[in-house]
Amino acid sequence: MINRLKEKGILAINRRNADYTFGYNPRRLYPLVDDKLRTKELAGAADIAVPELYGVVEVAGQVRGLTEQLKRYKDFVIKPAHGSGGQGILVISERLNGNFRRQDGLVITLDELNFHIFNVLSGLYSLGGQADAAMIEYRVMFDPVFEAVSYQGVPDIRIIVFLGVPVMSMVVFPHGHPAARRTFIKAP
Repeated sequence: MINRLKEKGILAINRRNADYTFGYNPRRLYPLVDDKLRTKELAGAADIAVPELYGVVEVAGQVRGLTEQLKRYKDFVIKPAHGSGGQGILVISERLNGNFRRQDGLVITLDELNFHIFNVLSGLYSLGGQADAAMIEYRVMFDPVFEAVSYQGVPDIRIIVFLGVPVMSMVVFPHGHPAARRTFIKAP
């Protein structure tokens, strides 16, 4: 299978990591990209557009004040600062009489939302199970062009730049999307 992909010019993720990511990126810089808060800060400093950060929950005691902090937002996203693969991302699309409607239509209570945040803080979704922080951000809305491929979330379009040159692109589907496990990257 790998040889057939290679013959078609498809770069599998393990080969990408071995030949490009690991060889050209010093390990000491990995914490910059493994931390979504730090990455957001660096992107903002470079004038790259990022979703607005509504707040960060770093310790359990901060959960008490969250209701007041989120009062003015009808929709938002909660994500682990050190998560990967879309795990632990909770998309709130609407508020309903003190409850919250998730992107998939399920309605959850404030207690369930807080429980999710406690799970994030405990490291349930983080790289290596380390204690984490919960980021609360603006909910990015997808363009109607994505309706055919959208499934409980917004697909990402990523352009990979290697040594300053765009060399490939890919679509990353939300976790659980039927195509999520069949995403390949076409190298030039």
